[in-house]
Amino acid sequence: MKTSELTMTIEDWKAIPEDGNRYELIEGEIFGSRAPSLIHQLVITNLIAEFSVYLRNNPIGIVVTGPGMVFDEFNGVIPDLIFTTKQRRGAIAAGERLIVPPEIVIEILSPGSTNESRDRKTKRQLYARFGVQEYWIIDTEMKTIELYFLRNGILELEVTFSESDQITSMVLSDLRLDAKEIFNF
Repeated sequence: MKTSELTMTIEDWKAIPEDGNRYELIEGEIFGSRAPSLIHQLVITNLIAEFSVYLRNNPIGIVVTGPGMVFDEFNGVIPDLIFTTKQRRGAIAAGERLIVPPEIVIEILSPGSTNESRDRKTKRQLYARFGVQEYWIIDTEMKTIELYFLRNGILELEVTFSESDQITSMVLSDLRLDAKEIFNF
């Protein structure tokens, strides 16, 4: 835990005025990013479409875009997409934000080495620490999806899918998503 006089809390995070940017609080430090690009949004739309087909046939949970997740007083993030089961759904929501980690978190890399490092390292470690079971990192430039699975408190890279692959999940054993549909932008 970072401790200094500059450490911010969830209350500080909630007080940031709406300005069209996205802000996240990680270990008491605020990180900002611009609104997502068109390709970023198209990939999210395609993911929702693919998950919707799966969930229509397997009504076991929900998929949600951009929910605020509050882990503790010093950590609040806004992942691109989450999946949670119906069993867990009642326990994870408090007001407008999630307070218990969902089973799957999906992040689409934003341009820039700082943003990429935050998703690949900082947020992956945060999600692992709070018990996210599966973490997907989507690279729209390389057209890859990295799937990390939680083992012994660490989200470890399990597999990297390319545009020509069928995406499977460790959490949802019968999930099959067509990667070329996700990268259809």
